[in-house]
Amino acid sequence: MAELQIYQYVLIALIFVWSGFVRSGLGFGGAVMSLPFLLLIDNRPLVYLPIIAVHLLFFSSLTVWKNYKKHHHERLSGNSKNPNEGTIDWSYLKKSMKVMIIPKLIGVAGLLTIPAAVMTGIIFTIVSVYSVTYIVNKPFKSNSRLLDNFFLVLGAYISGTSLIGAPLIIAVFATHVAKHQLRDTLFVLWFILVVIKMAAFLIAGVDLQLAQHLWLLPCATVGHLIGLRFHQKIIDGDPKIFYRVLGIGLLSVSLMGIVTLFIK
Repeated sequence: MAELQIYQYVLIALIFVWSGFVRSGLGFGGAVMSLPFLLLIDNRPLVYLPIIAVHLLFFSSLTVWKNYKKHHHERLSGNSKNPNEGTIDWSYLKKSMKVMIIPKLIGVAGLLTIPAAVMTGIIFTIVSVYSVTYIVNKPFKSNSRLLDNFFLVLGAYISGTSLIGAPLIIAVFATHVAKHQLRDTLFVLWFILVVIKMAAFLIAGVDLQLAQHLWLLPCATVGHLIGLRFHQKIIDGDPKIFYRVLGIGLLSVSLMGIVTLFIK
């Protein structure tokens, strides 16, 4: 990124603040909601994807650890609202990983090639339908295990080829995981999936842009701290508001995903 102008560096910094806010505020969307803007400035996705991936690993592990300590303290003091539950739904996470691990590896290895534009269009069309049902407070809940598994497989495959499969996975997780566990459960899932993607980057010899973290990590941290406050407010609020915000987030991510088709 050495050849960029000063104003471009400023814009990139602001986008990473936004990325940190979206990631911690909603638990998803940090990549999809920032990558289209980054590519408008500098159309080199392999420069930004490793940076976004490292940020996700750092902030997801930090947030989950802090929430675990907080929940443990509240449970010991008798102030926990859900003393018998942690902040992560391990049961559903393990169940879903059994479905997703193989398509994830297939996507990473490139063993199955499906046109990116076709897959992106399918994913964000499905997610848009889900998001509208959340916005109007009539969430679609699939009673079909087969349909849920199909969405998880598709989302895992896309997250293997890129980092934009999350919205489809969330559409399923949101119907099976309690709202107070949703973000941290997603963070653990993203951590696992991104570690696999990072391993592929290392094997392929992709530059992880480690020097750029010296100034971009603080930018993402600012957004992360603001996002934490936002997330707590929607968690403590009316469940209808939580799912409406979730729906708006999913719809926004879907629209940004569609934008990437035209940027490319």
